[in-house]
Amino acid sequence: MTRKDFEQPDEQNNGDEVQPEAEGAGAQDATAPEAPQEGTSEQPAQDAAPADEDAANTADGPGGSEQGEPELTVEDILNIGQSDDAEEQDKSDYETQLLHDLKRLQAEYANYRRRTEEQRHIEIARAKGEAVKGLIPVLDDLDRAEKHGDLGEGTPFTAIAEKVRGVAERMGLVAYGAAGEAFDPQQHEAIFQQPVPGTTEATILEVVELGYRLGDIELRAAKVVVAVPAE
Repeated sequence: MTRKDFEQPDEQNNGDEVQPEAEGAGAQDATAPEAPQEGTSEQPAQDAAPADEDAANTADGPGGSEQGEPELTVEDILNIGQSDDAEEQDKSDYETQLLHDLKRLQAEYANYRRRTEEQRHIEIARAKGEAVKGLIPVLDDLDRAEKHGDLGEGTPFTAIAEKVRGVAERMGLVAYGAAGEAFDPQQHEAIFQQPVPGTTEATILEVVELGYRLGDIELRAAKVVVAVPAE
């Protein structure tokens, strides 16, 4: 046997041994799982989570809320219209009540002003009456002095009498009662009755004290002597 014969089986064995290793490697590659590549296997998992969240948000979104709300019926729509009409009626009634209250307040205020004005005039007249009452005795003295001739023309007393009488007239004091007038028990006070022949009705024969009035207020009745028919 030559050297070639001894070396040829080794080469064949080497070829046979290499072949199984190659087949084993191929089988190992076929059965072993592939190693995940960076940026590929984790990315789909991360993309899946937002997709699920979007789906959940879509379920809870406008479409989902609309499905949860009850549908309006014809009765509900009619009730809405009736509610609006009731609100308008309530508003109209409220405005009417306010207008009524306003008119009532205006009437009460007008009556208050009228009563206040009337009371003011009464108080003014009363105050004037109190002031004028103090002048009546002075006027009586001036009348007596004039009857007795003490107020001669051009004397100082005559000037004073004219001033006092002028003040009384400006305050609205009016004197009444004169001889020859018909006797009126509402205005005259008869202090004496004198039968006079030819007299047909009670007549003022003499004025003892003049009567005075201030506006519609009777301050003092005139004191007079009355002539009555003789029997």
